[in-house]
Amino acid sequence: MSRKDQRDFSQGSVFANIVRLAVPMTMAQLINVLYNIVDRMYIGRIPRYGTLSLTGLGVCFPLITIVIAFANLIGMGGAPLFSIERGRGNEKEAEMIMGNSFSLLLVLGGLLTILGLVFKEPLLWLLGASQQTMPYAQSYITIYLLGSVFVLISLGLNSFINAQGFGATGMVTVAIGAVLNVILDPIFIYYLHMGVKGAALATVISQFAAAVWTLRFLTGPKSLIRLKPAAMVWDLRRLARIVSLGMAGFIMSITNSLVQMVNNAALQQWGGDIYVAVITVINSIREVVQMPITGISSSSQPVMSFNYGAGRYDRVRSTIRIMAAMLCVYTLIIWALLSLFPEFFIRVFNSDQELIRAGVPSMHIYFFGYVFMALQFTGQAVFQALGMARNAIFFSIFRKVVIVIPLILILPSLAGLGVNGVFMAEPISNLIGGSACIITMIFKVYRPLGKREADIV
Repeated sequence: MSRKDQRDFSQGSVFANIVRLAVPMTMAQLINVLYNIVDRMYIGRIPRYGTLSLTGLGVCFPLITIVIAFANLIGMGGAPLFSIERGRGNEKEAEMIMGNSFSLLLVLGGLLTILGLVFKEPLLWLLGASQQTMPYAQSYITIYLLGSVFVLISLGLNSFINAQGFGATGMVTVAIGAVLNVILDPIFIYYLHMGVKGAALATVISQFAAAVWTLRFLTGPKSLIRLKPAAMVWDLRRLARIVSLGMAGFIMSITNSLVQMVNNAALQQWGGDIYVAVITVINSIREVVQMPITGISSSSQPVMSFNYGAGRYDRVRSTIRIMAAMLCVYTLIIWALLSLFPEFFIRVFNSDQELIRAGVPSMHIYFFGYVFMALQFTGQAVFQALGMARNAIFFSIFRKVVIVIPLILILPSLAGLGVNGVFMAEPISNLIGGSACIITMIFKVYRPLGKREADIV
């Protein structure tokens, strides 16, 4: 069997196709999160000022999320279109989509570096920095922004490796940078006494290595469709398709950034620096436990996109069912673990007793009903995979902007809820947003695909 046959998602078991991609892609997600997670683990244990440094890093999260948002804009926009064209047998157009995506990533990386460095200080104050945490936030974000282009290339282009069915290679892409980051962090932070600057420098160097590896693979002989200079010349209609479809992933990341901003500001107002540190730890835990969710949904998307392009609607519906079941089972298990052992997860990042006392009840509230996240991710993944950009964008905005942010602003003032009100916004939004997203997907996609399937038969 040829390499192309092995990566023809219209053949073989749907479950096997998903798992074959999900295992390495989930591992890749795990390794990818290590970039920032390892930074936080080391920074949180810096003698004398670990908690302040961790809080300063937490203030930077929204800006880091914005950089990742632009990688998602292109990667999550170009890769499904790339897969659909592969399913149609139109490899030339798939090649052009990948080339245009790469050149756009380069331009966006440069712009983000320039604009970020110019406006970083007022943004950090807006994001909840205090006089005590600002120096640490400034030190980290300045160096991180200088490596923005490497972040965009490694994250954005890796989607095209996975879209070709090379899940293990995509995992290696991320592993190279993560392992390097784990090695460099203690050297720069402790041995060279660079503190948060060392953590940022280790991350940038690691992302550079990952970007180089990604480019070498996509331009090499093992790639089914190669990245070529001729394909990098922009076509405005093609760019519009990429950006339009990627807007859902972009808005998901941007709205995440907005929520982080509002969370930091509200917690600074109602609880001070200690609760900004708590949400930093909670966000770190959420990133870790959410990796398999992202891995399963991301691995299902190429399978859905390919079969949709090939007209195999029965296999698209089967993929949706399997993905939804896997996500629901996983989120139920994680909800149980986080409820039973909250202190264990907090201590991974910081063992400060004040932070633990504030963090345990906050975690119980924040992660309550976590299973409803499975509904949101299922619906979003389907809309994204089938090129239904408007629906994907709508539900990205609906859960975060329409529900979460207003609740963060309103709930703390009700019945003396204070900081508990800030944390309550998340589970409420998961229930409302997730239910609305999955119901819409069923009536707008799943059932109509069943009718198409019946017509073909």
